[in-house]
Amino acid sequence: MKNTRLMAVAAAAVLALGLSACGGSASTGTGGSGSTGGSGGSSAAPAADAAIGKIYNPSTTKGGTLRFGMAGDWDSVDPGDTYYGLSWNFLRNYARTLVVFKAAPGAEGAKLVPDLATSLGKPSDGNKTWTYTLRDGIKFEDGTPITSKDIKYAVARQLDKDTFPNGPTYFNDFLADIPAGYSVYKDKNLDDLKSIETPDDKTIIFKLKTGFSGFDYFAQLPATAPVPVAKDTGTKYKEKVVSSGPYKFVSYSQGKNMELDRNPNYDPKTDPESGRLALPDKLTVELGLNAADVDNRLQSGGLDVDIAGTGVQAESQGKILADPTLKAKTDNAQAARTWFSVLNSDVAPLDNVDCRKAVVLAYDKTGYQRAYGGNTGGAIATSLMPPNVPGHADFDLYNFKAKPQGDPEAAKAELAKCGQPNGFETNVSYRAERPKEKATAESLQQSLAKVGIKLNIKAYPTADYTKLYAGKPDYAKANKLGVIIYGWGADWPDGFGFLSQIVDSRVIRPSGNTNLGIKVPAVDAGIDQAMAETDATKRDTIWGNVDKSVMEAAAVIPGVWAKGLLFRPDTITNVFVNDGFTMYDYAAMGVKQ
Repeated sequence: MKNTRLMAVAAAAVLALGLSACGGSASTGTGGSGSTGGSGGSSAAPAADAAIGKIYNPSTTKGGTLRFGMAGDWDSVDPGDTYYGLSWNFLRNYARTLVVFKAAPGAEGAKLVPDLATSLGKPSDGNKTWTYTLRDGIKFEDGTPITSKDIKYAVARQLDKDTFPNGPTYFNDFLADIPAGYSVYKDKNLDDLKSIETPDDKTIIFKLKTGFSGFDYFAQLPATAPVPVAKDTGTKYKEKVVSSGPYKFVSYSQGKNMELDRNPNYDPKTDPESGRLALPDKLTVELGLNAADVDNRLQSGGLDVDIAGTGVQAESQGKILADPTLKAKTDNAQAARTWFSVLNSDVAPLDNVDCRKAVVLAYDKTGYQRAYGGNTGGAIATSLMPPNVPGHADFDLYNFKAKPQGDPEAAKAELAKCGQPNGFETNVSYRAERPKEKATAESLQQSLAKVGIKLNIKAYPTADYTKLYAGKPDYAKANKLGVIIYGWGADWPDGFGFLSQIVDSRVIRPSGNTNLGIKVPAVDAGIDQAMAETDATKRDTIWGNVDKSVMEAAAVIPGVWAKGLLFRPDTITNVFVNDGFTMYDYAAMGVKQ
């Protein structure tokens, strides 16, 4: 989940070309009818990590207002234009997709279950064709029936990356025969998009360029949330998204706040497997807050949830861990996520691998870790892909473990090789509303200065970081953003779900990028090799090699394999970390009455 697409930890997904995916009905799980869902639960006194792998304070009681808060803004509430993990987690309250990660604690939360569809996808033609049948009785907030054409339109509109630069490119990359420059706003005829068929109102068929057995992971993307063509207003649709889920928007002011009430046309009987509970009567989200203020209001009872889902700030962490009463209200969740920085190969002299190696060798690994809260915030990373993603390989090419504070002498040798013996100057960017990223920038600035590399710190707004600044190659190059601070969580739990959107040079487009400047031919070749490998064990080995190629090219500062200290106030019920998002589940949580 881009940007911080913050998803899954679990068993390896079956994603090879040519392998059969599981079709048919998923096993019956928790539904939207008020069941607490998942296995196990706890209503005991608060205890640290009580919401990891189980439900803390389970409840089926409905009512109240669930209050979210966030520092900064997210990319978009439009399901076709969003890539933040917090957004994918939250939007399940107002948008239903063909398939969804189940709202359940532990590994159950990383399982895909049918949502709008009656079953997981049914593959044919060597996994090149995928068919879904819609449930009966599904409706938009105005009572209009949802049809397969509404889903086709939703996927079709997000293919237009000029209009919707955020979000993944999976459908663009895999759907067969997309007309050049296709856009629903230029070509109103959906019939021209022949790779998605809707033979009747209940059936939708996707046709791919090449077989892909993990297509159900595409079917859970927010892009499959239905959009009624008559209500679509393009880039303004985010101002009034039409709900297909249990809540609908009452108001939305970008960068300030949003309020959602119950959707009277949502029928929980049509939603038996997702685990949605729809317990609160109302959801509110305050945006543009100060990060420290969010932490303080959580502790004082002024907010219920930090929607960012990445944990309290380092300053708050020290206070909380020192107080047994506060510590008992925390969950230190391991994420399938890495906090890292891209060394932008578009910006000289970082277009030279030896200059990039100098940066990787010189930076203070312990300083990077301290920015995220020390060991509580995660382990020092020696590669890009975290250990809990299948395909991870354990290697340490630059002796990070032996010299965690950096290796200035080795860095100076690399600077001499790249013709910059006295160092060089470049800029480092971060998301302005994220204190941990600011602390990272300052740590990098201090440690790299020791070898003559001068970093000028540049802050940009979170909401537009990948659309207008760091993720816009022309802007990044022109403004010499040589070091780009970032973070990434797996879109789903395997090497492809973690790596493809951040290291494949072929996904780079004019704006809205999640690959922020990594262009390594060996990496692209490795991705193709992994996609062609049908043996899961061999495929995981290839993903480990792809990760190694990234590090051999010194394309990133790997930073920290993430954990987050999540805080759960006494005001909330039915609290658990969903392993599909590695944060609290926002579709099952309730309010203490």
